[in-house]
Amino acid sequence: MDTGTAETTTVNAKAIRTKTQNKATRDKATNRTKDKVTMNATAMQHKKVLITGGNSGIGLETAKALIAQGAEVIIASRDSQKTQDALNLLGKGALHLSVELSDFDSVRRLAAAYLEQHDRLDVLINNAGVFPGKAQMTQQGFEMQIGVNHLSHFLLTQLLLPTLIETGESRVITVSSMLHQKGAIDFESFRGGDRYSAQKAYGQSKLANVLFALELAERLKHPSVTSNVLHPGGVATDIVRDMPWLIRKLLGLIFISPEEGAQTSIMLATDPSLDTTNGAYYDQCQLKPPATIAGDSALRSKLWDESLSAVNLTEDLF
Repeated sequence: MDTGTAETTTVNAKAIRTKTQNKATRDKATNRTKDKVTMNATAMQHKKVLITGGNSGIGLETAKALIAQGAEVIIASRDSQKTQDALNLLGKGALHLSVELSDFDSVRRLAAAYLEQHDRLDVLINNAGVFPGKAQMTQQGFEMQIGVNHLSHFLLTQLLLPTLIETGESRVITVSSMLHQKGAIDFESFRGGDRYSAQKAYGQSKLANVLFALELAERLKHPSVTSNVLHPGGVATDIVRDMPWLIRKLLGLIFISPEEGAQTSIMLATDPSLDTTNGAYYDQCQLKPPATIAGDSALRSKLWDESLSAVNLTEDLF
């Protein structure tokens, strides 16, 4: 066997071992979570859940599981055939409210419509995300990924927190990514710039998700409301398929299904043992430490203040 063949064989063997180990870890986490869901099959009866981007991928699978446990799920997404197909699939337990997350005015209309139609909110799942390969801007002039993935969810959470607090024993769940570990916050880039890197913008937005969720947990003065954040795993959704191969490799050598990827969101929404868990980061159903930078309280506070200004709020609404 020549050197090249030997090296290739070694690399392939290593890749196979890594794939097997990754899959075993994911299977263990997924099976554990499914057991919990089965054990708490009526845990969500009479509860209301709002999921952004609940018309496909992880959001849709999360909605399916929560409806199966008795929850009323409100999907916040664009008016589209995809949304109608999701509603047909989900059945009578699902409702829809229209939103364009790249427009803060639309987010405000979403919150107003929700509050007009519903008197409680038990779980808010900030799930929707985008990964445009080319630079795009939101309606208010922010780089698309920080605008949609972070700022719009920051605004929506602010607008709905009074109702979450009034409901009591409610949860805010934010879907981030392991790629937050590769992210850095560059406040000047929030308004765009001459050089756009989709990967850097995504990492920044996912880090912002983590910083926001942990800072919210710190600022909440109501022990009945919790804020946690998660990495769902390397899920084979449209947003991941559009990513460069290196990013996909970092997410995992074997993609998991949207159903498997939804398990962490489902666990955080339903598990009664997590009623008081606050300010935690979960990676595929496992409690893990986030990136070290997430512990930077000064950065979290600055991001919070910058986010308030960006969405035209002078103070917190809770």
